[in-house]
Amino acid sequence: MTELVTFGETMLRLSPPDDERLETADQYTVRAAGAESNVAVAAQRLGLDALWASKLPDSPVGRRVTGELKHHGVSVDVAWDDSDSARQGTYYLEQGSPPRGNDVIYDRQSASVTTATPTELPTETIADAAGFHTSGITPALSETLESTTADLLSLAQDAGTTTSFDLNYRSKLWTPAKARSVLTELFPSVDVLVVAERDANVVLDRTGDAETIARDLAAEYGFEATVITRGSDGALALADGTVTEQPTFESTDAHPVGTGDSFVGGFLSQYLSGGSVADGLAWGAATAALKRTIPGDIAVVSPDEIRSILSGDTEAISR
Repeated sequence: MTELVTFGETMLRLSPPDDERLETADQYTVRAAGAESNVAVAAQRLGLDALWASKLPDSPVGRRVTGELKHHGVSVDVAWDDSDSARQGTYYLEQGSPPRGNDVIYDRQSASVTTATPTELPTETIADAAGFHTSGITPALSETLESTTADLLSLAQDAGTTTSFDLNYRSKLWTPAKARSVLTELFPSVDVLVVAERDANVVLDRTGDAETIARDLAAEYGFEATVITRGSDGALALADGTVTEQPTFESTDAHPVGTGDSFVGGFLSQYLSGGSVADGLAWGAATAALKRTIPGDIAVVSPDEIRSILSGDTEAISR
């Protein structure tokens, strides 16, 4: 049985080497990049049987996405778009060391995934899975995906599948007010909510410390677990009335893109396997720390590496 199904867009990321500028680069590294597929890869590599579902153009660039995910052991269930308008989303990432920051340019308008409907997706697999995960990026992409996301979350929860949702706000996709209006309508179908503290403030209009935010959200929507991520201050989770806190692990800032997805994948690898919320937070934090050392969006990690970080024996990672 598939243990985790994720659904969302995966783009192709094009990045110049090192700190090269986009306007002068003459070569690019190409990698698959998508919030939900990043979660699937992290969870799969940490022992959870994961499947990523989506819609892609029936073309070499679409198959480039699935090929990379399969390389990491993730199963794929894709609706192949062979229409004349089929399109693969991409984004360009220019990485810059201080005082420059990273710059991102998206080219994802009208990508094939924006037309995906439940009838094209593996609803039976979702209903039979232990967990179903998606993020706030997906319903932001189109009105069709807004409806599809709602339908899949409801279907999964009705079937007894644990639903998890990362709010994952992106200001380039929609305004805080629009995001709040759409996402809070999804919350009754969400069992596990993951939200960055800053997004809880800006998008959900919540104030107070992380524990207050978690308790307020859980009281209003009845989440099974509410996870608040706090950047360098770590993460906090509320489940069954109990608060658990997890600090971050020392790491570099070299490759931050995908860190949040890696945290979620690490958390779900334990939570959906019957582990405690504390186990999930610890594995999530360790996976996020490792990801920051790895180029690309994907956490290429192993369970032994996570255990080494948790035990404090980081030298074991290189042995």
